[in-house]
Amino acid sequence: MKDHIVDANFPRTLDQRVYHLGIRAGEVANRIVTVGSPSRAHAIANYLDHSPKPFTLTSERGFTTITGRYKNVPVSIVSIGMGYPNADFFVREVRECLTGDMVVVRLGSCGALIDVPVGSVIVPKSSIAVTRNYDFDFVTGQSSEPPYRLSKPVLADPELHRAVQDALERSRPSTFQTTVVSHTMNASADSFYSSQGRITSFPDHNETLIHTMKARHPDLATLEMETFHILHLAANWPSSGHAEQLSVPPISTLPVSPVVSLPPPPSNQPQPPNVSFSDKAGNLLMPKPRIRAAAAQMVFASRTSQDFITPDQVAEIEAWCGKAVLEALIGFGIEPSRLHDEAGSVWELRDF
Repeated sequence: MKDHIVDANFPRTLDQRVYHLGIRAGEVANRIVTVGSPSRAHAIANYLDHSPKPFTLTSERGFTTITGRYKNVPVSIVSIGMGYPNADFFVREVRECLTGDMVVVRLGSCGALIDVPVGSVIVPKSSIAVTRNYDFDFVTGQSSEPPYRLSKPVLADPELHRAVQDALERSRPSTFQTTVVSHTMNASADSFYSSQGRITSFPDHNETLIHTMKARHPDLATLEMETFHILHLAANWPSSGHAEQLSVPPISTLPVSPVVSLPPPPSNQPQPPNVSFSDKAGNLLMPKPRIRAAAAQMVFASRTSQDFITPDQVAEIEAWCGKAVLEALIGFGIEPSRLHDEAGSVWELRDF
């Protein structure tokens, strides 16, 4: 049974598919744009080369991976939904399917905390986490604990940050009145409502949260729910030594059932040991492979004016930003020895 799980520590099927994304080695490229919604992923995929035909896999858990080539460079587009947990699944499971370096740009929507029009694009230099403090007494409000916690900032990769910013500025349509804003800070919250200062019928004690955040970080510009976790995992990827996996008996819980497009077929490439730290020949890379991450955030809502973007504006901004991020990724240098092997991959060019 290929769908039998062989390791409870890091679940994979017998044919080496990871548990939540449903992919395996050879189905995800080193250069990746990650988005929230499948519709955005498919819209960006329209820019991919026709040959080889882009590979698409949708897992039962709601993740969609599209891999092909853009201007002959292998790229992947991965839609992950919302929030820290899904960002965690994405980074960890892709990393374990990938040889060499991993370069990720998060393209998502956000709320703006600065006075810019909806439709603007912000490229944050760093991000903080905003989390609900579960030790606070939210019923009475009488607590020695603060209701929310703010983390230390984590930086985007400076070279990738600059590449994304440059690509967006170069490709901005002349008819657009909006701007590209950089060198600001992002905040990623663990909820859409309480940790972003939205008022509902729940006693969230968040009336002063945004003011507190801005007072502590005057360059704070955006709120959303994924960027911090991606940047944090990238910054904390180990420089040496792969954690040894525990050997445990197989478990009977079944994994996701991926829905895979037809040609090209899924890779039959065997999974090399320590794939995350290897070159394409299976030798350990020195220095170790890197995870390099940055973000571009489309302002869909203004928290200062309460404006919200229109559907027509969404289509226009997504088209501009999607293509710009692809341009940034393919122009971002990765040494050939630090790229996943094309042989047996879904982006391999074949003669039929």
